Amino acid sequence: MPLHHLTVPPADVCGSGLGLALNAPGRQPLASLTLAHPDGPALILGVLGASHTITVEQPDSAFSEEISCTARGHGGALPATAQAAGYQLWSHTDYYDEVEFRAIAATLREQCARQDNWLGGSFPGDDAALTALSAEPDEAGWCWRTWHLYPTDAGGEVVHTISRWRP
Repeated sequence: MPLHHLTVPPADVCGSGLGLALNAPGRQPLASLTLAHPDGPALILGVLGASHTITVEQPDSAFSEEISCTARGHGGALPATAQAAGYQLWSHTDYYDEVEFRAIAATLREQCARQDNWLGGSFPGDDAALTALSAEPDEAGWCWRTWHLYPTDAGGEVVHTISRWRP
């Protein structure tokens, strides 16, 4: 089941604390999904505590992206854009009122429950506390998108990222 109802409280509770770390020591995800590439390396989507990890497994090496509050200590704050060899990231944060935020959460939960290339983790206390990831092959590499949803009293915060990796 690609939508996991996790029984642990989220470790990350707001988007402003998120950071980006590339090729940092791996963390054990609370939920994961491995996707096969028709012509390239496998990709592992992982939900951490309201954050995520992505790992591309190559025969002789691996590439990883972690976006979490812990990652901030390994790599720095989450930038609007980032580049490394064969890698690009774009991120943005939006704030929504209660109705819009709940609608976004419902749409993402439905995608996670129905699509084979999606992974989601919802957290106790609020069904809109959600991390959702999707990925698809991109030539010999991968493209993935993530959504980190943080409910607030007036609606919620959504941190959205798009990443691309090619060997």
